[in-house]
Amino acid sequence: MSNKQTYQNISIASLLAAKLKDYMVLAKMRLNLIVVFSAIMGYIFAGTAAASSLVWLFLGGFLVTMSSNTINQILERDFDKLMKRTQNRPIPNGRVGVMEAWLIAGISGLLGLVILWMFFNPIASLLGALSLFVYAFIYTPMKRFSPLAVFIGAIPGALPPMIGWAAATGGLTFEAWVLFSFQFLWQFPHFWAIAWLAFEDYKKAGYKLLPDGEKTNNMPIQSIIYCLALAFLAFVPFYFEMISLTVALVCAIAAVFYMVPAIRLLRNKDDVHAKQLMYASFLYLPVVFTALVIG
Repeated sequence: MSNKQTYQNISIASLLAAKLKDYMVLAKMRLNLIVVFSAIMGYIFAGTAAASSLVWLFLGGFLVTMSSNTINQILERDFDKLMKRTQNRPIPNGRVGVMEAWLIAGISGLLGLVILWMFFNPIASLLGALSLFVYAFIYTPMKRFSPLAVFIGAIPGALPPMIGWAAATGGLTFEAWVLFSFQFLWQFPHFWAIAWLAFEDYKKAGYKLLPDGEKTNNMPIQSIIYCLALAFLAFVPFYFEMISLTVALVCAIAAVFYMVPAIRLLRNKDDVHAKQLMYASFLYLPVVFTALVIG
């Protein structure tokens, strides 16, 4: 192989690697993995843990979430240009064209829904479609008009464990709604903490995600209320004999630890404690779902 051919091969490989990296940005990998993790936890909690099935659930969930995240970035491309944290994303930066992004969203979404339908059941696939639609086409535009967007976004955000349960059982029972409730309530302090930290950037794009639209006491107070609700919720599945008292206590204690930085944020009203609240949110969900599955 000549030096010219070697250079061309390296260049092609570099371009493909850069393109793959951009596609992973479109997928929003951290958010995507949280979604897929909770779907898998819902699947295992239902009593099913076949390795091959978990692979298909991971792939189907990942592709559907990639589609909704890509559509989110397509619709917000002009606003992403205004914010420091997003202006280098592939679409506003011009590395990925809008038509290319729509193609990625269409293929990944359709393929993910087909996988959920064929390897699991129609209910799991329909829930995936509902999650995609609400997140991409209702939550995304609502962000610029009302803080109610957080509530709307929490609905598709809480569907993954329910999708996992439906994939395993073929139905939606009380247990599925309990899993939904855990993830639904968890999201409010989580997203408000992020909105607090990114407040100035979000303001440039016109996003209204904090309860009052500003950094006021209302945000940490409501975060405390939601954490208290999570602590109470921990004993609901215990009451219905779904989990042991030990697991319920673990979930309740996790909610208390989640609440501590919210209390500190109420006292100090600074980014340091908002960041602590955000980190606590990252810890809460895996602790609770792991406890539910192991217990």
